[in-house]
Amino acid sequence: MRITKDKVAVITGGASGIGYGLAEALAERGVRLVISDIREEGLEKAKASLTAAGAEVTAVVADVSDEASVRALADRTVAAYGRVDLVCNNAGVVSPPAPLWEQEARIWELMISVKVLGVVHGVKAFAPLLIEQGTGHFLNTASSGGLAPLPDLTPYTTTMHAVVGLTETLDLELKRVAPALGATVLCPGLVDTPLGQNSVALGAIDLQAVSPAAMQNAAANFGGKLSARQVADSAIAAIEAGRVHVAPGGDVAERAQARVTALLADIAEC
Repeated sequence: MRITKDKVAVITGGASGIGYGLAEALAERGVRLVISDIREEGLEKAKASLTAAGAEVTAVVADVSDEASVRALADRTVAAYGRVDLVCNNAGVVSPPAPLWEQEARIWELMISVKVLGVVHGVKAFAPLLIEQGTGHFLNTASSGGLAPLPDLTPYTTTMHAVVGLTETLDLELKRVAPALGATVLCPGLVDTPLGQNSVALGAIDLQAVSPAAMQNAAANFGGKLSARQVADSAIAAIEAGRVHVAPGGDVAERAQARVTALLADIAEC
């Protein structure tokens, strides 16, 4: 899908990080924006900054874990612009660093409700609009943790793998309806964003219960940091090229290759 002036993009988790990077990059192309976040104060700051730079922006507070909230976001989008061309299901949180057997049930529930069901709700709310148009695209943010295991971040890794599989299947289902529909999954390595701080604020991480060493070890799984804008530019290039996967980051391809090589070797022994 070509991303051109006056198209309409919806971005969840748009107040900061990758979501804000996407908003900046799309605005520079003349795309009209609907940015959404659960954090009202951060959302208003993001809208003000984007508007000051010349973007046309509608800001909508929404909780992606709540299906009705996401449907209301779709309604607001149609009311504001009459259409939607790109839906970026980007909102997310990260789990605390700990081995699987120490992860609390509430963390699993939060990760699944935000990162998996949040994408499901976004697709269910917006897919009928794209299908009616016969054109449009979903960008679902996962992580390099969806392409290879990240020890001590099992709830995060599990949900990221789910988003990858969901998007691969969604792309096939959409293209079965119309060739101009599609989906891309974004799987970056470590990105310089406030995801950790936001996860603390949303109750996903209790800093008092996590040692600095554990945080450092978990971060080391990702490799070198990227800027949110670098990730956004890579994602937009992938969408325009019609690619289902985009995985910016210095060592992401190598870790994914190692996983696939081990997988195929195991299967060959069956």
